[in-house]
Amino acid sequence: GRDGRGREEEEEEEEEVWHQLYPGHIPTSPLQKALLAAGSAVMALYDPYRHDMVAVLGETTGCLALPNLRDKMKNHPEGYHILQERPRIRLSTLDMARLQGLPDGSLGREYVRFLEDNKVSPDTRMPPKFVDDEELAYVIQRYREVHDLMHTLLGMPTNMLGEVVVKWFEAVQTGLPMCVLGAAFGPVRLSTRKLQVLATELVPWAIRSGLNANCVLNVYYERRWEQPVESLREELGIFPPP
Repeated sequence: GRDGRGREEEEEEEEEVWHQLYPGHIPTSPLQKALLAAGSAVMALYDPYRHDMVAVLGETTGCLALPNLRDKMKNHPEGYHILQERPRIRLSTLDMARLQGLPDGSLGREYVRFLEDNKVSPDTRMPPKFVDDEELAYVIQRYREVHDLMHTLLGMPTNMLGEVVVKWFEAVQTGLPMCVLGAAFGPVRLSTRKLQVLATELVPWAIRSGLNANCVLNVYYERRWEQPVESLREELGIFPPP
């Protein structure tokens, strides 16, 4: 009888440890997270376009930054509504025809232009797996889905130079170690000429804008499609791109 109760208790503890908090969630121990972080960091540095490895790195190292971002959203009226309603930016939720018909210079039109020019899709953003909190999982999902909007607001393409500039801005804004790593090590693949432009113009501008701007996760972008990009930049505190 004691053996039977012991096995039942062990099974209950195991079920509690491996409880799935949201669809796709994979519970992991601190040691497992550390191993995943180390492996994904190596792979992401080797190939910065391995978005799956970048995603794993962001989830396994964001234990301090994500709660801070969540608190910023909770303490802001627009951010609070986003947390409550949990909108998603995907092709299934976007009215592409409507966005394409908006005036040039509007957020919606320039966002669609960015997607078309760079041949990217919001549906490529991976869902979270290793964040052991359902609300924080949404925060990092939201960060991923507004990443292309950061490119749009900052006027940066998806080449390596543009990605590094956006990562500097996001590193200052979010404090996510993944962004800091990308900002610090991304430039190693750039030419000398691009490094000079990055160091003298683009990085100082990205850092100043990141420090000056309000939290970019507190913008309900789905309700701002008609707003001019320049107006939204000014509202957030992002300086005009050099």
